[in-house]
Amino acid sequence: MNLPNKLTVLRVILIPFFVACLMIEGGENKTLRYAAVAIFIIASLTDMLDGKIARKYNLVTNFGKFMDPLADKLLVCSALICLVELGQLPAWMVVIIISREFIISGFRLVASDNGIVIAASYWGKFKTTFQMIAVVLLILDIEAIQILTSACVWIALILTVVSLIDYIAKNHKILTEGDM
Repeated sequence: MNLPNKLTVLRVILIPFFVACLMIEGGENKTLRYAAVAIFIIASLTDMLDGKIARKYNLVTNFGKFMDPLADKLLVCSALICLVELGQLPAWMVVIIISREFIISGFRLVASDNGIVIAASYWGKFKTTFQMIAVVLLILDIEAIQILTSACVWIALILTVVSLIDYIAKNHKILTEGDM
């Protein structure tokens, strides 16, 4: 297994530790919340690193193509679901975000069955970046930056919808080809 794939696997392995640190004592333990933030940031950085290493050294694999986006979704969705449980995010927002992930994954599955690879768009990358920033700010839960935190959450939600519309607009033929 090459280094980028090991980093992807590490990201998945870190998820239960992240969730445990965030959820133990109902999220009230500040030390554990800081540990959760540290784990989340480390896991998020492995996302950036594994892709750069894979492309730079031509270490792109089918495992990486499949697991890297899945690991990202597992990390972010786990965080968002925990934040709903902790009362820091409304469930409807998380439903929209997770629904987008299922829809895009479905598009990619249909495309791959037809030999087409749908690359991540800039909208999707911005969406992921803002989701990760929003998660960190929500976990830190600092009163003095609540407006910034709320802005990041809303921007992440808007980018989620925009990136979904962008994917559908660019790739709708994948679903409609062959239909009469």
